Amino acid sequence: MEVPLNPLGREEIHRLESVLLFATLFRPEVIGLIKDPAERLTWVDSLAVAAGAIAREKAGMTVSEIAEELGRTEATIRKHLKGETKAGQLVRETYELIKRGRLDELVRNIEVLAEGGRPAGLEECEKLRRENEELRERIMALEEKNRELVAKLENVKRILDDALDRVKDIEKLL
Repeated sequence: MEVPLNPLGREEIHRLESVLLFATLFRPEVIGLIKDPAERLTWVDSLAVAAGAIAREKAGMTVSEIAEELGRTEATIRKHLKGETKAGQLVRETYELIKRGRLDELVRNIEVLAEGGRPAGLEECEKLRRENEELRERIMALEEKNRELVAKLENVKRILDDALDRVKDIEKLL
């Protein structure tokens, strides 16, 4: 599913809005900001309004249409759109990162989660974990085989040493 950077219609607006909100929430600096439980609801609400405003702006809606649809004042919407609020700045930065392809993996994972799936990173991690376990088992089997070969080699060396000693004894007798 492609992220509509210039959405056409409600469905695309909501898709862009959701991706902007979740991608912004998962940015490390935002996670730091929302750790404080007292601030969390305010931050999430502000980010949601900013994401909604920017998604609708990209769809060509006017400030008054956006304000009416989101239930906020035109002044609040203008502040978010101009980046005069921290939430507006963060969501605008997220939009630019998505536009430049810098958040492609995160966006794919958000879309997979939205559809009820598991993020690709988790599947890849599971696959790597299984491969790692298989490799550990192969290493253990190879180490055991190596121990067996070393034991056989030591036995052959002992036999050759004994044979060499016998040859020396025979030489002395001759």
